[in-house]
Amino acid sequence: MKCFALGAALLIFTFLPSVTAQESKPADLKGRTRMSRGDYITVKAAVTGPGDELYFWWGHIGLLVEDSLSGKSTFYDWGLFSFDRENFFLDFAFGRLLYSCGAIPAEYVIPRTIAGNRDLTLYTLDLPPEAKVELAAFAENCVLPENRNYWYHHFRDNCATRVRDIIDMATGGSLKSRFEDEPGRFTLRQHVRRHTWFSPLWDWALNFWMGQGIDRPMTVWEEMFLPSEIALCIEDFSYTDAFGIQRKLVSNTEVLSRAEGRPLVLDAPPQDLSRELLLGFCIAVLFSFLRFLPAARPARKLGEANETWVRIFRGISGTLQSLAGLFLGTMGLLLFFMAFFTNHDYTYDNINVLFVNPLLLIAVPAGLIYGFTGKSKKRLTTELFLTVLWTIVFIAGLATIVIRLFPGFQQQNQPTQLLVLPFALVLSAIPLWVVRLVTPKKQ
Repeated sequence: MKCFALGAALLIFTFLPSVTAQESKPADLKGRTRMSRGDYITVKAAVTGPGDELYFWWGHIGLLVEDSLSGKSTFYDWGLFSFDRENFFLDFAFGRLLYSCGAIPAEYVIPRTIAGNRDLTLYTLDLPPEAKVELAAFAENCVLPENRNYWYHHFRDNCATRVRDIIDMATGGSLKSRFEDEPGRFTLRQHVRRHTWFSPLWDWALNFWMGQGIDRPMTVWEEMFLPSEIALCIEDFSYTDAFGIQRKLVSNTEVLSRAEGRPLVLDAPPQDLSRELLLGFCIAVLFSFLRFLPAARPARKLGEANETWVRIFRGISGTLQSLAGLFLGTMGLLLFFMAFFTNHDYTYDNINVLFVNPLLLIAVPAGLIYGFTGKSKKRLTTELFLTVLWTIVFIAGLATIVIRLFPGFQQQNQPTQLLVLPFALVLSAIPLWVVRLVTPKKQ
C-alpha cells in the first residue's frame, strides 16, 4: 500500500503541473500575443495648421496608426464632410452638420497636406502595447458604416474633441483628469479671433454672429476643441499607465512641414479695436459731410448751382444709407435666423440683434427714394423715416453698452458697436437736437 500511495503521489505531482500549464496556457498566450501585437503598432497624433478654406482656418487633427507587421499606415480622420451630400446646404443652414470618420492611407494624406502649404507635425504617443491595440481597434470600429457619422458641433464635438477623447481613453482617463478643472487661457471668442484676425470682414462677421455664450470662462479640457491646443497640452503631459509605469505621453515630435507666407495664429487674441473705430469714424465723417455741408452753403448766393450740389450730396447720402441698410440688415437677418430658428447655439443670446437686425433692410428702398425722388413731400417723409430709424439704432446700440453693467451679460461686442454707432449717431436726430439747443433763438 505504501508503494502504491508513493507511486500515485509521484504521478499526481508529475502530471499536475503540465495540466495546470495547459489550462493556463491559452490565457497567457493570449496576453503575450496581445502585448507583442501592440509592439508592432505606432500611434501618432497628426496636427495640421490652417489651410486656405475658411473651415480650415482653425487647423486639423487626426490619428496616424502605423502597423509595421502589415505594412499599413492609416490616417483616421473625424473631420470628413461632403458638399455633395443630399440637403447639405439646407442642413448646414439649420445647424445640422453631419460629419464622418474615415480611414485614409497616410501616403495620400501626408503629401497632400504638405503640398497645401500647411504646417504638419506628428506626435508619437508612448502608450502600452495593449492600449495601442485597443486604440487601433477603436479607430477601426469608428469607420464602420453604422458608426462613422456623427452630429458635428464647432466647439463641443469636432475632429479635435474626438481625438482628445480617444487619447484620454488610451491613457486611462488621465488626460481629462489632469485638465478638466484647470482654467483655460482664453474664451471661445478669443480663440476664434486668434485665427481670424487677418481677415477684417470675416473677423467682424463671426464676432458679430457669436452670442454671449462663448464669452464665459473655459477649462483647458474645453480649449482642446482646437487641434493646436491638444498639441500644446500633450507635449509635456505625463501619466501613469495600467501597470503603474510613469510615461511621458509624447515620445517623439516630427515636424514634416512648415507653411510659408501664411498669416500666423496669434499667441493671444487681438485687443486693438482701432480698425473698427477708424472705419466707423471715417463713415461717420463722410455722412456728416454729406448731411450738413449742403445746408451750410448760402443758397441765396449760389442759386441753382447750390441746388445742384444739394441734389448730388443727397443722392450720394441716400445711396450710402441704402448700402449700409443692405449690409447691416442682411447681417442682422442671418443673425436673427440663426439665433431663433437653428441649432447654431453659439449665436444664441446675442444682444447685437437689438440694434442690427432685419428692420434695417427698410433703409434700402428708403435711402434710394430719399436720394433720387423729385417729389419734395416724399423726400421729406423718407428723410424723416431714415432719421428715426438711425436714431433707434443708435439708442439701442447704447443700450447694449449699458446692459453689460448687469450680471449675466458679458458679450464682447465692441467691434460691432464701434463700427455702427458713430455713423448711426450722425444720421440720427440727435445732431439736429444739439444744433437747435446751441443755436440762439431769433428775437
